[in-house]
Amino acid sequence: MESKMISIVIPIYNEAPNVAPLYQTVKSIIKKLPQKFELIFVDDGSSDDSVKNLRRLTKRDKNAKIVELARNFGKEIAVTAGLHTAKGDAAIIMDADLQHPPELLPEFLEEWKRGADIVVGVKQYGNSESWFKKFSSGTFYKLLSRVSSTKITPHASDFRLINRKVIDTFKTFTERNRITRGLIDWTGFDRRYVYFEAPPRLHGEATYSYRKLFGLAMNSFTAHSMMPLKLASWLGWIILIISTFLGIFTVTERFILGDPMKLHITGTALLAIMLLFLVGVVLICLGFVAMYIARIHEEVINRPLYIVKRERNGDDS
Repeated sequence: MESKMISIVIPIYNEAPNVAPLYQTVKSIIKKLPQKFELIFVDDGSSDDSVKNLRRLTKRDKNAKIVELARNFGKEIAVTAGLHTAKGDAAIIMDADLQHPPELLPEFLEEWKRGADIVVGVKQYGNSESWFKKFSSGTFYKLLSRVSSTKITPHASDFRLINRKVIDTFKTFTERNRITRGLIDWTGFDRRYVYFEAPPRLHGEATYSYRKLFGLAMNSFTAHSMMPLKLASWLGWIILIISTFLGIFTVTERFILGDPMKLHITGTALLAIMLLFLVGVVLICLGFVAMYIARIHEEVINRPLYIVKRERNGDDS
């Protein structure tokens, strides 16, 4: 096991202030470990000095590689590019903001030595996290675990180790709109867990806005569950049943019994209410269907997952 090589994949997007402490911290830890390591930094179209700082730090490091994407493709694609590049017997994915503690790398490797195909870092929220983040995260995982066909571990992060077998399997996936952790979990390989509490970001602010997190949540639901389509169908049946009984009641009360309840409901008013209600339901159903059509569209256009502008080894001039 000591002769094995480990690839560490780190997506980078506008993390210039964090690059130096990240590189130094990771190097200080891996030099104490018996395995060989390669560091793969994937720049996801940063607009700051992230790449410049990386080149300066890794100039004489032959075990470091910088993969520069032509533009910002998003974190999931950046991680994919790193895993496609990885040559190690296992790969560890971690964020660049040091909220995935590098000090846990030996623990990940120890679980791998014990036979785990996948080692998942599970985030535990401390007192520093806002109540809204705790509540929204907990609610999301509860909903996803109920509707998903894939076993989802609550608060599982992208901080994880996967062995070569899982890497090779992951490389066969063709989804454009992907959730890396979901795809890895979908493989079904043996999983072990490492629990950690994320420290505060060292510098800057998180680039994942609530809008992006909401989009990630929607992608997770549509990628791992058919529940939205089923929900649309259920709503249709519910509305059909309600409207049928309502129609029977109205006809009976108004025209057969002669309006004994004195409701004075006109046909036009009832028709208008029912039409507005059904139009709203149809629009909701079309919205769910549209999400799947959008995913189909992205698959059939068959664009490349990413474009590598250049690759640099650490010892390149």
